[in-house]
Formats: sequence, C-alpha cells, structure tokens
Amino acid sequence: MRLAALFLAVFLGACSAGKPSGPNLDLILAETPAQTLSEYGLFANLASEKPAKGVVPYDLINPLFSDNALKHRFVFVPGEAQAAYDPVDAFDFPVGTVLVKTFAFAPDLRAPSEGQYRVETRLLIHKASGWAAFPYIWNEEGTEAVYSPVGGHRTIETVTPQGAPIRFNYSVPNQNQCKTCHQAGSALSPIGPKARNLNHHEQLENWVSRGLLDALPASVPAAPEVFDVSLPADVRARAWLDINCAHCHKPDGSASNSGLWLAATETDPVKLGIGKHPVAAGRGAGTLFKVIVPGAPDRSIMAYRIGSTEPGIAMPELGRSTPDPEGLALIRLWISEMDAP
Repeated sequence: MRLAALFLAVFLGACSAGKPSGPNLDLILAETPAQTLSEYGLFANLASEKPAKGVVPYDLINPLFSDNALKHRFVFVPGEAQAAYDPVDAFDFPVGTVLVKTFAFAPDLRAPSEGQYRVETRLLIHKASGWAAFPYIWNEEGTEAVYSPVGGHRTIETVTPQGAPIRFNYSVPNQNQCKTCHQAGSALSPIGPKARNLNHHEQLENWVSRGLLDALPASVPAAPEVFDVSLPADVRARAWLDINCAHCHKPDGSASNSGLWLAATETDPVKLGIGKHPVAAGRGAGTLFKVIVPGAPDRSIMAYRIGSTEPGIAMPELGRSTPDPEGLALIRLWISEMDAP
C-alpha cells in the first residue's frame, strides 16, 4: 500500500510538473471563453490574486467611478510581443493581450484593506478577430470566479470613503453592456490604458523595462489628479469627464449621436456642451434646456444628470447606481466658475 501510494504521489507530481504554468495562451485565443477565471492561468494564486509570471499589476491616475468599488488591474502581453505607444488613444496591444479588472468592496471603504472581498472580474482579450469582453462573478468564498455572460447582481453594504453607511444593489454588466462602453465604431477598444492615464510613479518606464511597451517619447502627457484641490477646477473637471464619460461621448462611441464629445483632448466649447442644446429633448434633460449654462450648474443638464441615480436620467448610464458626490461637486464647481456670456 505504501509503495502504491508513493507511486501515485510521484505520478501526480510528474503530471503537475508537466502541466503548463502561467497564462494559457491557447485558451486566451480560443473562440470559446473559459468557464472559470482560474483556467486562464493569469494568477499563480487566484484566491489572493497573486499574478502569474508575465502578468503585471497597474493602476490609473484617475479611476472611473463605479459605486466606490476598489479596482485591481493587471495586464498580460504574450511572449516577446509589445504594445505600441500612442500619445492620445489606448496603446496598440498585440493579439493575445489580456486586460484584467477586478471590482472589490470592503465593509468600510475608509479602511479598504480590511475584510476586502471581490465581486466581479472583467477580462478584455485581444483575439485574432479583435477585442472581446468577458465578465466573471466571484463566489462567496472568494476562491473562484465563474463566466457570467448575462451579468448579475449583489447587495453591497459598506461605508463610503466619505463616512456614509450605504446599502445598494450592485450590478454586474452583461456581455452586451460591455460593448456599450468599449465601442469604437464597429469594434471594441480598451478605455483606461492610455499614456495620460498611466503616466505616474514611473509606471510606463517599468512597462518599457519589462518589454510590455515598445518605447516612450521624450515628453509623455499625464492626466491631472481630479481631486487635487491645488489644481484649477477646469483642468480637474476635464480630467474627470475624460475618464468617466469620454469612452461613450466621442466621435466613434456609443453616444456619438449626442454631439457631446468629452475627451480631454476636445477643444470645441460647443462639443463640450457649453451653451449647447441637447440633440433630443426628453426626461433626461428634466426641465432644462442646455447641457452647460456657464455660471449656472443648477440650470445645466450635465450637472443634473451626473447628480441623478434614476435610470434614464443618470449619467453615466452604466456602471453606477449610487451617487458620486465628489465628482458632482467638481463638475458643479467647474460650471459655476465659467464666465457667463
């Protein structure tokens, strides 16, 4: 019996040793998504979210507001391939790239590391046919996340970073809703990994040294921190709109027909909404008539919609069901400081 047990242990050890470790590129490139997150091999330890070799954590200067969710981001670029630098848009990542974003909460978001738990992980994978999005929902034990193309819901009870107790129904988007935010014409595209969003704490230099990114120019743009009150309100508000709204409000985005384009690179005041009438009147505008009325946030549709949590009125339309008081206060301050015509 002992000899048989020893043989079995050696056999299983040999099988385990022969099993590929790290990201499974065949599965990453397959047409059919894995049923569980662990199958991709992106994490050496899934329960602790310890990344596998070649999977690199990163963060953004300004994260998009998503019900105060904590976010863990990782990138995998296969083999010797590299992303190509772009000064304005998301980097041109090679086929086989995986962008990972996990959404987590804690009982008290003023102490985010205490009792933190994961709710969902979204994968954006660059297939041979283009980018594709896949949502995964974590089990209660925090040991595995399961492919959930129809999305899901979870009741969250926490204390906001501002100290307010809150209970709400957190929505995991379905696969089609992923396309709404990531739309770039008829294709999908990453949102966050742009030079201006990544350029802090020598993060881009680290990507170059790791071989993830081809090179950096002498001068790289950097987004201002939106809640750094030492900076002008207009600069910070534009950065807030850039990360929270511009992925839809752009010429090839899902809200392109609004004529409201909110990227940090936009220079046309009317396209930014200043003095602009909405393309279509509806309940989203309330009783207001212009997107931005300089000096008058209470008369501005933009502030009204950002401040709402009512479906059909709230902006952004997806990704939040709770207020963003700091973001709203910043937009209102920006509008109030504009000179009236």
